Amino acid sequence: MMIELAVIGGTGVYALGELGDVETHQPVTHYGAPSGPIRVGTYAGKRVAFLARHGEGHSLPPHRINYRANLAGLKAVGASRVLALNTVGGITSHCGPRVLACPDQLIDYTWGRISTFCEEPGSEVLHVDFGDPYTPALRASIIAAATHACVPLVNIGCYGATQGPRLETKAEIARMRRDGCDLVGMTGMPEAGLARELGLDYACLAIVANWAAGAGPDPDEVITLQDVLDNVAAAMDGVPRLLGALLGT
Repeated sequence: MMIELAVIGGTGVYALGELGDVETHQPVTHYGAPSGPIRVGTYAGKRVAFLARHGEGHSLPPHRINYRANLAGLKAVGASRVLALNTVGGITSHCGPRVLACPDQLIDYTWGRISTFCEEPGSEVLHVDFGDPYTPALRASIIAAATHACVPLVNIGCYGATQGPRLETKAEIARMRRDGCDLVGMTGMPEAGLARELGLDYACLAIVANWAAGAGPDPDEVITLQDVLDNVAAAMDGVPRLLGALLGT
């Protein structure tokens, strides 16, 4: 089955409402079952797969997601390009709430997660080039699609992946700012590295849900779940147009 694009949805994005003629796939991979069913259907005239990273009922915290099964499952149904939607916090001034960003770099602060396909007995040891963690050609297509669809997009930045599920302290965010991070999320790794090992084109569309701790105009702002969901919904408003333009290229 030829899949033009696979989309992985993050917090607040549990379905693609524009997906039609939907078929449900529940592959069981060598690494176990993905987070939930893979929905495959038609979007802008193209075959698109969708998977909710945390499960369709948001039952999986970031450190318990079976990232290997998710990516292997998407590849099994025919995907070769993956667009990861990641709900994140904003650290720098151009990455405030309700912004969409397509980062070009990342820093991995996670620990204890299975981060490679190479630990299975008898598997080949891969030392993949990860200098550019997001596939440049796919990033370029996303940026061009946003321009074509008139969807505002920050087209550069560094994503810092933290362990979660708790949010970060102000001191941790200050360190990340010093390290050069613009965005903070909990699911960007090992997903990006595993996609590279599988030979999948992979890019991130980051949805800024809130200011990271101490990063916004009010350093004492308390982040609520409702604020996060409201901001995600607002930021997602332009995503269907962006996806339509991306699939048309």
